[in-house]
Amino acid sequence: MRESDANRIRQLQLLATISDEAFAQITRGALVQTFPAGANLIYEADSVDFLYILIDGMVELQGHWHDKESTLAVLRPVSTFILAAVVLDAPALMAARTLSRSQIVMLPAETFRAAMREDPGFAVAVAQELSGCYRGLVRTIKNHKLRSGTERLANYLLTQQVRQGGGDTIELPYEKRILASLLDLTPESLSRAFAQLDKYGVAVTGSRVVIGNPAGLRKLARPNALIDNHQPPRGDVQGKAAKELWPLPGDRGCGMEVE
Repeated sequence: MRESDANRIRQLQLLATISDEAFAQITRGALVQTFPAGANLIYEADSVDFLYILIDGMVELQGHWHDKESTLAVLRPVSTFILAAVVLDAPALMAARTLSRSQIVMLPAETFRAAMREDPGFAVAVAQELSGCYRGLVRTIKNHKLRSGTERLANYLLTQQVRQGGGDTIELPYEKRILASLLDLTPESLSRAFAQLDKYGVAVTGSRVVIGNPAGLRKLARPNALIDNHQPPRGDVQGKAAKELWPLPGDRGCGMEVE
């Protein structure tokens, strides 16, 4: 592994406090590979021999049942995935494929678990990261079960607005079919939801979305800190645990309420 790649992943909260000796241990057998768009990285039920860290590109996590598939998450750098399966030495519950040309660091799972046993501080960091993943899952379940499709889309657009700098024009980061699946909608339902947002000043041209009435959109979306995480960007190296430490006490963020 190049020193630049090692330094980059070391900035992740998951690896920030690991001892130098343990870090050298888990990276000694690491692989750094570049994959083209559409490459299948993991299939459901696969044995997991590596922890994956996305350092460039974009990866989709999917679930499948018979002839159906659903997008569970879309990852941007720098992100880990399949962490729970690595910790438990259990089969993967999700499939993963690249949505664009992607560079991925692969840390050997066995040495990762050994480092957890030997470095208590690292074990705590892993527990914190898994807790962040769990809280993110709870947010997703609440969003899907308690809101209409139009409300889910409205909050998604508010999230992107914050993460893309707060302007009135944003770019959808991936295809609309993937966005629909991510929001638990059919492509047709997504189109209807966009049409319903027209009255709130939302205009869509291809992947470009103009939010002409942000206050009206927030009024419809009613973002809530117990469901949403409209976190402003704080650099590209942060894990799930770090994201769950926002908002800070008293920080309402993007017009959010705490009920």
